[in-house]
Formats: sequence, C-alpha cells, structure tokens
Amino acid sequence: MTRQDFDALMARLVAVQPKVSDVIITSGRAVQAEVDGALADVDLGPEFARLTPAQTKLMAAALMDNSARLIKTLGAKGSCDLSYALPGKARFRVNIFSQRGTLAAILRRLPTGIPTMEDLGLPEAFREMAKEKYGLILVTGGTGSGKSNSLAALVDAINTNQAVHIITLEDPVEFTHRHKKGTVNQRELGVDFDTFASGLRAAFRQAPKVILVGEIRDRETMEIALQAAATGHLVLSTLHTTDCGQTINRIIGLFDPSEERLIRMRLAESLKWVVSQRLLPKAEGHGRVAAFEVMRNTLRVKELILGGETLDKTYYGVLEEGGPHGMNTFDQCFFQLFQKGLVTEETATLSASDRSKLVQMIDKLKTDRGETADELILEGLEDEPPAKG
Repeated sequence: MTRQDFDALMARLVAVQPKVSDVIITSGRAVQAEVDGALADVDLGPEFARLTPAQTKLMAAALMDNSARLIKTLGAKGSCDLSYALPGKARFRVNIFSQRGTLAAILRRLPTGIPTMEDLGLPEAFREMAKEKYGLILVTGGTGSGKSNSLAALVDAINTNQAVHIITLEDPVEFTHRHKKGTVNQRELGVDFDTFASGLRAAFRQAPKVILVGEIRDRETMEIALQAAATGHLVLSTLHTTDCGQTINRIIGLFDPSEERLIRMRLAESLKWVVSQRLLPKAEGHGRVAAFEVMRNTLRVKELILGGETLDKTYYGVLEEGGPHGMNTFDQCFFQLFQKGLVTEETATLSASDRSKLVQMIDKLKTDRGETADELILEGLEDEPPAKG
C-alpha cells in the first residue's frame, strides 16, 4: 500500500464519517471510527472487512512514509508518534504501536483551524490566564479530554493580544499558529529536539516570553518547567491527572521524599492555575460537553501546597468555596450542566467526586422547581401499563 492508496482510503472514511474523532486500525477488525465517544466499523469495501496483520503493517508503513527516524523509534520503543495530513480534508495525530507481533495505529483528528475560547466554551478563568506574565499553568485530564484544544485557544489569545515571542514544544505539532501580534515558533519532538527536557532547556536561549510544553512526563521536565516559571517565563503544559488536587500530588510525587519540602515551596511560588477537564455525553445523546474544575493559586491554595491536605483542609473544600476567585469543583460544574439540561442526572452523579453532595444539590434544585417526590412517583406510575383484572 502506497501513501496515495492510504490517502484514498482515509478520504473514503472521512466522507462516510465526517464527524470522526478517532480512527482505530488493528488486525482482526474492520477499520473503526469513533464518533461522539462510540466506536463503529466503517465499510471501506470487502477487502477491509477484517484487517489482516499484513494489512495493518502496510498501513503503518504508509503512515511512516519511509521515515528512518520513525522506523528506528518504533523498533526501539515499540511505538512512535507522527502527524498525518489528508490534503484539503483533515489532519490527524497518529500513534503507531506493536501488539501481538503486528502493528496497530490510532489516528486522532485535529481541528483544521485553531479553536477560540468561545468555540470551546472555556470558563472565564482562561481569559485571566491569557493575561499572566510568568508562572506555571497546567491543563490536565485524560486522553481525549480536549487539553490540546484548550491550550491552543489560550496560545492563540496570547498571540492575538500580546507582542511576545512564543515557543511551542510538541509531539507532534497539532495546531499551526500563524504570527499575529506575537511571534510563534513551533518545534516538534524527534524532528527539532530529542526530549521535552532538552527542548525546554534550549528554550532559555531562544528569548521566549511564553513556552508551551506539550506534556510534562518526567521529573526532569517538571524541574526545568518550574525553573522557567520562576525566572520570568509563562509556561503552559499538560498532565494526565483527573482533578486539580491529584495534579498537585502527582507533581510532588515526581520527586524524592527528601526533596518534598523544597518542591512544595517552588511549586507554591511558581504555580498560577490548574484546570482539569472532562468530556461528558450530552443529555440528548448527540455529542459531548466539556466540564471544568478550576484552581487558582490563592493564599489558601498556597497554604495547602506548602503544608499538604488534612481532614478539614482539602483542595476540594477550597475550590468549593473559591467562586469569588474564579474557582470551582467538578461537582459544581456538573450541577450547572444538569441545571441547564446539558447532561442527565445519571451522567452527572456517575462522574461526581463527592456523589452524596452532588445528589443533595440536585435534590434541592428539584424541590425548588416544584418537582416533589410525590410528583415524581406519579409520573412513574403514569408510564406503567394498567393492571389487568
């Protein structure tokens, strides 16, 4: 299979599934497309109804396009990352990996344009982040939660409004930023630098005001990021953590116990914001809606970073009471989404950090709306068939 053959195959897939977010290529199944969080087989013809190991290897080879670097990385590490463009139709971030003696590939679709904060429905906190001059800002969440989109919108806002030099370190480059009021230089892992740590270290000599690090994966990268944030740079990055409190604990856990006190002090001084995000299925069953937990480094948050959580002092509690500072918990966001009819009660409660607290909030809302328990019971009886006899 040539690269042109693969392009033709992907063009057919995008035509059949125009809203595809991910493409799964693995042996033993048809090519699959993920749409709104659900996988479905794509009919690309009888020859692709059940992929063979030989077919998946040929597709992987077409994606790598004879790149010696990618082939070497795949052989040494068992996986490699690259970007793939379907001319005039779509762009994808690709991970090729070995499994059970053959190759598989995951293609994540990237937006063709840079989303704005309004497009993504980002909370007001992001507009405050775009005004920061130095420090560390982290956007966290699981794979596919929209972290890259949020950071792209943040970089674009800075690029639009500030005459500053912005350096991005990415794996691979996902959004192509053009120069606006700011100047943006984008570097790709494996092409322009070898590790995030080395790329970040080199950035000190490239006179940026803003540095985007695609992902902080290890202690060395985190250490350099904190150093950059403490020396007048605004550092933006991501972590794979589920909420704001876990993010702080994960950072501290990257370091040896003997360094804990020092790292807590450095983090308390450098951290500006943490935003965790998740995507939830919409109530009507079509599409997904973003939920955000927001933490700002206020005095109370700084005290928690320095001293750690206790039974009566937790990140959750500080965020819950931090509305005046632009903070909120996931549960408060879930409640607002339910209140607006964007998610169901089941979706909200299943996603909750403190389920009992969220249930109380929802029950109070129902009471305020006049949805008493008796009315709900009567509604349920109306749906039941009449008794026989």
